[in-house]
Amino acid sequence: MPLTVVVVDDEPLARERLRGLLAGQSDVQVVAEAGDGLAALQACAEHRPDLVLLDISMPGVDGLEVARHLAAFDPRPAVVFCTAYDAHALSAFEAAAIDYLMKPVRVERLVSALERAHTFVAGRASAPAPASHQPRTHLCARLRGSLRLIPLDDVHYLQAEEKYVVVHHARGEDLIEESLKSLEEEFASRFVRIHRNCLVARHELMELRRMDDGRVQAVLRHAPAPLEVSRRCVPALRETVKAL
Repeated sequence: MPLTVVVVDDEPLARERLRGLLAGQSDVQVVAEAGDGLAALQACAEHRPDLVLLDISMPGVDGLEVARHLAAFDPRPAVVFCTAYDAHALSAFEAAAIDYLMKPVRVERLVSALERAHTFVAGRASAPAPASHQPRTHLCARLRGSLRLIPLDDVHYLQAEEKYVVVHHARGEDLIEESLKSLEEEFASRFVRIHRNCLVARHELMELRRMDDGRVQAVLRHAPAPLEVSRRCVPALRETVKAL
């Protein structure tokens, strides 16, 4: 089976050059290309490629952010960064890239990266997903075959609901297929737990309100109603509110 590839770069000429180099490889099939981060994720969700050749410096969602989202895809594609700047090398490998190509990409280096990708694809069924050293700046929601990126700065609170998490944000609500525990660990500096099924953005907290029956509620800047706080979360949450 040929290695299926998505080419991602915000410069059309750079994409054209990569397509030309890949055309000379008999065991490679380019299934899509994209000019920005969101389009890259959508293309990968649709085509489920073996390999993504990914530019780093793109407007909006950059290549490093895309790679952190791709790490959660199943099956997870191999990522090879193609960039004009060597300053990103460490961040690239922390994002679990299997190779790092400098522009202009030389054919012999591309062939080497393709060999690495073949090896990755052959063994990825047993390979654990990498742990990222850098938190994401967006959450990714799947919407009937497409994707939506939600900036973390826009998120008000996260609420577990069966096997999904509901993201309440500035433009409404979306479901994501991630656990509340993993989100709490990744974004500990941004969110605070107020209940076993709810994380609240620290910048959204305004006050804690005690009810006549002894229950405590959290008042948020943009929530339509206060949210219930579990008893075990009250002491730590009081300290958080004091520090805001």
